[in-house]
Amino acid sequence: MEAPDFWNDVEHSNEVMKTVKNLRDTLEAFAKVEEAYEELGVLIEMADEEDDASLLPEIEDLFNTFKEEFETLRIQTLLSGEFDKDNAVITLHAGAGGTESCDWTGMLFRMYSRWAEKKGYETEILDYLEGDEAGVKSVTMQINGENAYGYLKSEKGVHRLVRISPFNAAGKRQTSFSSCDVMPDIEEDISVDIRDEDLRIDTYRSSGAGGQHINKTSSAIRITHLPTGIVVQCQNQRSQHQNKDKAMKMLMSKLYVLKQQENQEKLDDIRGDVAENGFGSQIRSYVMQPYTMVKDLRTGAESSNVGGVLDGNIDPFMNAYLKWISLKKE
Repeated sequence: MEAPDFWNDVEHSNEVMKTVKNLRDTLEAFAKVEEAYEELGVLIEMADEEDDASLLPEIEDLFNTFKEEFETLRIQTLLSGEFDKDNAVITLHAGAGGTESCDWTGMLFRMYSRWAEKKGYETEILDYLEGDEAGVKSVTMQINGENAYGYLKSEKGVHRLVRISPFNAAGKRQTSFSSCDVMPDIEEDISVDIRDEDLRIDTYRSSGAGGQHINKTSSAIRITHLPTGIVVQCQNQRSQHQNKDKAMKMLMSKLYVLKQQENQEKLDDIRGDVAENGFGSQIRSYVMQPYTMVKDLRTGAESSNVGGVLDGNIDPFMNAYLKWISLKKE
């Protein structure tokens, strides 16, 4: 008789409890929206029967609350992708432009960190390379929380900043670019065929932010998948072996998602659809001079509060993307 696999049982139990919690939270959110709807109806009926205009401000407040809660619940129903529920791994790379682009990448890094903080998500820096003078050349971080990938998949692409450069003595307007890549941290086992001869594995000295979990030794790992050119890096684990395991997991997730995207593109070809935005294309502009505006070039969503957006208030853009994708599938 085989001994029970204790850790598998624990993992299965944790997954079941997580599913139960998600269902309970959804039901509670639905009940809350239903209650607000009924309360709003009663208040409107009272105001109508009694011809009481003094109830209008209360009705307006309640309606705005109901609309906000309903929209939140509706957006959650759009998070139905295979990996939407998973944690996310986000990588930012400074584009051409030297110090200016590195500073812009650092600003985006802060924006996503602040967004995760407001969501109550946990963040973990996996790889970090500082800019030569300021900002960040590249950074990879994992964001852990329910539906993290479902929300962050909207951010994949090139982000463009227009502003008066603080690094230009002449005060000229500068355009900077930074690319954002997002992949799910797939929790379940996946099967991806990776041949040893297709990999180039390099070690390098860890550096940059990360505190005690960043080792200052040559334990950092960079894995290049030669057939696709995909590169993954990890430096935050306590040993070279752990860094390699994490990097391999990231590579497998990336290749798995890439394969799915290729299959989808084949289906799109059969249907005659044309992809509007491929990987690496510009998705959003952040203009600070001569006017202030953040605009998503796919959905048309925009905001004049650039400071608020850069402080992590990017949910409206994510929600607009989820609606846009939903409509494209119809």
